Amino acid sequence: MNKNDLIQKLAEHTGIDKNTSAKAVEGVFDLIAHTLKSGEEVRLTGFGVFVVATRAGGKGRNPQTGEEITIKPSKQPRFRPGKQLKDSLNQ
Repeated sequence: MNKNDLIQKLAEHTGIDKNTSAKAVEGVFDLIAHTLKSGEEVRLTGFGVFVVATRAGGKGRNPQTGEEITIKPSKQPRFRPGKQLKDSLNQ
C-alpha cells in the first residue's frame, strides 16, 4: 500500500471525501516528522513508537575505488511496533 492507497482507503473507511482524507494523512505525517526533528518520540499506544536513533560516524571505504572515507554521524528514524500490533499479525 502506498500513500495514495492509504488516502483512498481512509476516505472509504471513514466516509469523508478524498481531499479531506489526504489532508489528514499529510497532517499526521508532518506532525510525526516535526516531533522527531525536535528530538521527541511519538508514542501511539497499541501501535508503536517512532524514535530518533543516533548513528555513530566512523571510517569506511568507497567500494568502487577502495579509497578510505569518513562517515559522518547521523540521526535515523526508527519504529518499534507495539505489542498489540505484533499480536494482531500473529493471530
